[in-house]
Amino acid sequence: MSLESHRSSAPKALRFAVLTVSDTRDAATDRGGPFLVDGLAAAGHTTTVRAIVKDDAAEITAAVRAALARDDVDLVLTTGGTGIAPRDVTVPTLERLFDAEIPGFGELFRMLSYQEIGSAAMLSRACAGLVAGKVVLALPGSPKALRLALEKLVLPEAGHLAAEAAKRT
Repeated sequence: MSLESHRSSAPKALRFAVLTVSDTRDAATDRGGPFLVDGLAAAGHTTTVRAIVKDDAAEITAAVRAALARDDVDLVLTTGGTGIAPRDVTVPTLERLFDAEIPGFGELFRMLSYQEIGSAAMLSRACAGLVAGKVVLALPGSPKALRLALEKLVLPEAGHLAAEAAKRT
């Protein structure tokens, strides 16, 4: 089956969980989560879970597992906590949950980011993996980085990713 036939047979309207990971953001100050929700809606997708989670391994794990357990969630997007600061525990926490990593996501994100911001792109630990037959994507917190990820990676491949991940269950 060709790439185009995979894409054309993939679901067009997906249901997302969007989790902002932050110790400092709340509903009034979170910019990343609303940016993702709006971008997904503009592309015809639905956000069925929306939460702000402390940058704490136990809280991240609980929120991601709860979202993955829902029948109305096809993909999970996290925003924030992907840097290298001591409190940024999102990436190692998610990596422990992954049944399989999708290394190309982080590699491509950093390559595209490098084209926009230069060598500072190496500071991002954006990553992706499969957990329980669903895709989890860890994205940075800035709207500029989220725009790049949505336009260049997430939206073009979301249906294909969800369809392929579902085959693993």
